[in-house]
Amino acid sequence: MAEELINNQEEQAPEMEAAVEQPVEAAPAVENEVAEEAAPAVEEPAKEETVAEELPTEASKPRKMREFENVYGSLENFNWDNLDKKGSAYSAEETAKMTEEYTKSFKSIDEQAVIMGTVVSFNSREVVVNIGFKSDGVIPASELRYKTDLKIGDEIEVYVESQEDANGQLQLSHKKARMLKSWQRVNEAYESQEVVTGYVKCRTKGGLIVDVFGIEAFLPGSQIDVKPIRDYDVFVDKTMEFKVIKINHEYKNVVVSHKAIIEDELEAQKAEIIAKLEKGQILEGTVKNITGYGVFVDLGGVDGLIHITDLSWGRIIHPEEIVQLDQKINVVILDFDENKKRIALGLKQLTPHPWDALDPNLKVGDKVKGKVVVIADYGAFLEIMPGVEGLIHVSEMSWSQHLRTAQDFLKVGDEVEAVLLTLDREERKMSLGIKQLIPDPWTNIAEKYPVGSKHTAIVRNFTNFGIFVELEEGVDGLIHISDLSWSKKIKHPAEFTKIGENIDVVVLDVNVEDRRLSLGHKQLEENPWDVFETTFTVGSVHEGTIVSQTDKGVIVSLPYGIEGFAFNRALLKEDGTTAKIDETLPFKVVEFSKENRKINLSHTKTWQETKEDEEKRIKDEEKQKAKEIAKINESSEKATLGDLEALKNLKEDLEKQEAGK
Repeated sequence: MAEELINNQEEQAPEMEAAVEQPVEAAPAVENEVAEEAAPAVEEPAKEETVAEELPTEASKPRKMREFENVYGSLENFNWDNLDKKGSAYSAEETAKMTEEYTKSFKSIDEQAVIMGTVVSFNSREVVVNIGFKSDGVIPASELRYKTDLKIGDEIEVYVESQEDANGQLQLSHKKARMLKSWQRVNEAYESQEVVTGYVKCRTKGGLIVDVFGIEAFLPGSQIDVKPIRDYDVFVDKTMEFKVIKINHEYKNVVVSHKAIIEDELEAQKAEIIAKLEKGQILEGTVKNITGYGVFVDLGGVDGLIHITDLSWGRIIHPEEIVQLDQKINVVILDFDENKKRIALGLKQLTPHPWDALDPNLKVGDKVKGKVVVIADYGAFLEIMPGVEGLIHVSEMSWSQHLRTAQDFLKVGDEVEAVLLTLDREERKMSLGIKQLIPDPWTNIAEKYPVGSKHTAIVRNFTNFGIFVELEEGVDGLIHISDLSWSKKIKHPAEFTKIGENIDVVVLDVNVEDRRLSLGHKQLEENPWDVFETTFTVGSVHEGTIVSQTDKGVIVSLPYGIEGFAFNRALLKEDGTTAKIDETLPFKVVEFSKENRKINLSHTKTWQETKEDEEKRIKDEEKQKAKEIAKINESSEKATLGDLEALKNLKEDLEKQEAGK
């Protein structure tokens, strides 16, 4: 108010010249003095009486005060509402218009928006920024610490947090403005795949921390370069180009990649290089990476693969036997795929094939020497010269017929001699054998193992139908399960012997063409069934022990080590129960077969037939008595007295005999 008063006073200076005799130049001093004395009355209206009492008298008033009162009236009756009416140089309409224009000069700003502001002043603690609002905003100087060359008049981005806080102050933030602007730029870079520049701040677990637009982004170690990086520290404090490859808005995470930029460049180079490739073309490259299955070669911006089988005509275990990392080598283009950007390379193709240098005089039946390079279950590969290999099948390693593996005869690294069995120069294949180096034992087999001769063999294998035994290396034979024992019924050969044990055999048959020997073990003894035929006659009864049970009946052990069979229906005992395992009971022979070596038994018939025979005998005796009595009665009519007496005595004797029974 005091400032308006002074301004109005300056505008009304001509009026004051007419009313006051004093010079115009004294007016400002009067105005200042009056303003200083009048100010308490405006600020503290409640103390008007005190102020009035303290005012000086008319005679003691200063000249300037008297001049002021002549224009505006006394201070006691001063009306502030009429101040503009008396001293204003503008009409009410002009004042309203000027007020409207002044209001329009302010910017319309929205809270939580990013706008540009101008630095109007700053010190070590804060920076004052004008955004065209009715008041200026204050920003902590720490938010602009990165701008070492900050000066008045610089334009900066600010974020409007609030138009007025509790103190009526405009709240601005440069840090939040930078953050929002940074996220906006990061999102735009991600969507457009734009290449951005970032500063590598430090190393972290698994990668590096990069400052991109003021945001800390993560650069994984796998995304630094197309080559494996061993030392991440060499990239710290460097400015590099990146692509934003992932944004997690929920956790405010950004992932960048420098590798993506390199890959884009390489893809362009690959397309250009592949367009110039031709099959059979020879190029120079650098060994970039070595794996177990091959070698990757850098051809100057594009990689090609030499498969392990294309490194050498010979067999190798690992590519490192042929090449080393960073080694420069010449390779030949075998094939390439423009769509998949794949190139197949060869190294061995630069040298002649070893088969072309194979001795032209080599023929089937010749002996060759070589080293075992690979062992498999089905055989072994013998390298007779680098790049030339032959297969020794397991069946060609021994004259023996029982199943074995190649590992039983050879091992990798062995140097052996073999016989050439087949040779195909066009297909570049050969088969070899080592058993041909020793005589075939079947050449004179009939002389060495005639029918009926006895030998000792080794048990090699079991089957459900018999035992395979080995008489000597390359000579095997079969003992059928029925030829193991005369008396015992054997379900499986494992019940009779074990693998690896010796067993005595008799040669039953020799088949030279099929290389088969039929052997027997039970034939070493005489056939006991010739004796059993006279001992176990049909109807004879023998003690036997039940040793096992089947669905149809039981096996009974009889004297002399022989076994018989009894059906379930023949196991009923006299007391109504059924015979069980381990019981020893009398058994009657109901059937005997020497040819089938079979004895059928029955315990039930041992007591059933005895009872039936007794009942039959009694019936027969009763029939005989009845016939005799009938005969006596018939002859009694014709008999004499003496005859009657004799008949009487005979009848008494018969009755006595009956009573005695």
